Amino acid sequence: MPGHRTRGFRLSAAALALCALLAGCGGSGESADGGKVVLRYTWWGNPDRAERTERAVALFEERHPHIRVRTSFSGYDAYKQKLATQAAGGDAPDVMQLDYRQIDQYASGGVLLDLAGRRDTLRTSGIEEGLLATGRVDGAQYAIPQGRGTETLVYDVAAWKASGVPLPREGWTWSEWADAVRALAESTGRPGAGDPGQSEDAFEVWLRGQGKSLYTEDGGLGFTADDLTRWWTFTDILRREGAVSPAEQTTQLDGAVENTPLGRGKAVSDFNWDAPASGYTALVESGIALAPMPSGADGTPGQYFKPSMFLGVSANTPHAAEAARLVDFLINDPGAGDILGATRGIPVNETVRARTGPHLTGFDRAVADFQDSLEGSLGDPPQAPPAGDNALQTTFARDYDQVSYERMSPREAAENYLTEAKAELRS
Repeated sequence: MPGHRTRGFRLSAAALALCALLAGCGGSGESADGGKVVLRYTWWGNPDRAERTERAVALFEERHPHIRVRTSFSGYDAYKQKLATQAAGGDAPDVMQLDYRQIDQYASGGVLLDLAGRRDTLRTSGIEEGLLATGRVDGAQYAIPQGRGTETLVYDVAAWKASGVPLPREGWTWSEWADAVRALAESTGRPGAGDPGQSEDAFEVWLRGQGKSLYTEDGGLGFTADDLTRWWTFTDILRREGAVSPAEQTTQLDGAVENTPLGRGKAVSDFNWDAPASGYTALVESGIALAPMPSGADGTPGQYFKPSMFLGVSANTPHAAEAARLVDFLINDPGAGDILGATRGIPVNETVRARTGPHLTGFDRAVADFQDSLEGSLGDPPQAPPAGDNALQTTFARDYDQVSYERMSPREAAENYLTEAKAELRS
C-alpha cells in the first residue's frame, strides 16, 4: 500500500485539522476510571475479529481488575490513516496492532517502545526466534508478532485435476510452475495463473530462491536491475503466450480476491497469502486448495512464514507495564488463544498454536494444515522492510503495467524502478 517515509512525524497543518476531527486525539493512558489504569487498544479488522477481541479483553480485565481496556477498531485503510495522525500528534494508543510495513516507520519515528526491557512481563520464549526477530529494528524489539501466515498458490481443484496436469508439490521449481501453467492454459482454455509479474511479494519469493533478498539489512535494495529484468522477462513471456492472465485483468487488482483472475473465474490459480485466500471459497464453487510456492532451480525455498500482524506499545504510554501485560496476554494466554482462534492468523506462540489447532474448522483448518506441512522446511523470514516499501509496492505494480501493456521492455521498466526505489529509500 502506498506510503512515504517520514522521520520524527512532524505534524502538518492538515494532520492537525484531521486530528481534531478524529475521536481519541486526547491523552493516552488515562487513569480516571474509578482509580483503574485505563489502556487504549486499537486494531483493524472485521466484526468477527472485533467480537472475539472484545471477549478476550473481557477475560483480561477479569484477570486484572485494576486495569480497564478501551478498545476501538476499523477497516485497514481508515485505521492506518487514524494511527498515522495520532502518532504524528504524539498520541498513539497504548497498545496498537501493526502491519509488517509500519514497524520501521514508527520505530524510527520514536512512536514505539522497546519491549526488550519488559521481558519480566512480556514473555517471548514461546515464539520462534526467526519470527520474533522480524519485529526488531536496529536491535530493539519494537513489536511482537501476533499471528503468522505464508504465501501460497491457490488453485481451482476441479479444473486442475480435470486437466491432467500433475498437481503442485513441495519443492517444485519456478520452471516446473511455468510448464504447469502453460499446460493448464492449453487444457482449460483459460490462463493457468494470474500474472505474478506485478506482485512484489511473488518477486521476493523468486529472489529468495536465488539466494538473494528484497532488501539488505541496512534497508537498501538487495537485488539489481539484471535480477528484476530476468523476473519481468520470465513473466512477460508467459503473458504473451497466454499462460498467465492478460494486462487488462491484472491492472484491475486492488487487494480484494473478488477482483483477481481466479476470483473472476478467469484463471485456474493465483498467488496469495494463506489466510486472505479464504475469500476464494465463496467464489470458486468447485473448491480450492493451497500449495507451496515454487522454489529456486536447486530447490532453495523462497517462501517463508511472515507475521500476519504485530502488537506494539506506545513509547509515550504512562502505563508501560500494564500495556506489556496486555500484549503478553493476547499472545501467550491459552484462554485468549481459545477465544481468538485464527482471527489474526495462526498463533505464533507454539503452545497456544498446538492447543488451538485441533479446534479449528473450515478454511482455518486448511490453513493450519498447510502451515503444518511446511514446518521446518522454510528459511527464516526477512526483517521488517524499510518504510519506503509502502510506496514501492505501488511503484512495482505500476512499472510492470508498462511491461504488460508493452509500453516498456522488461529492462527499461526494471531500470526505471531501481532509480525510483533508490530515491524513495533515501528520502
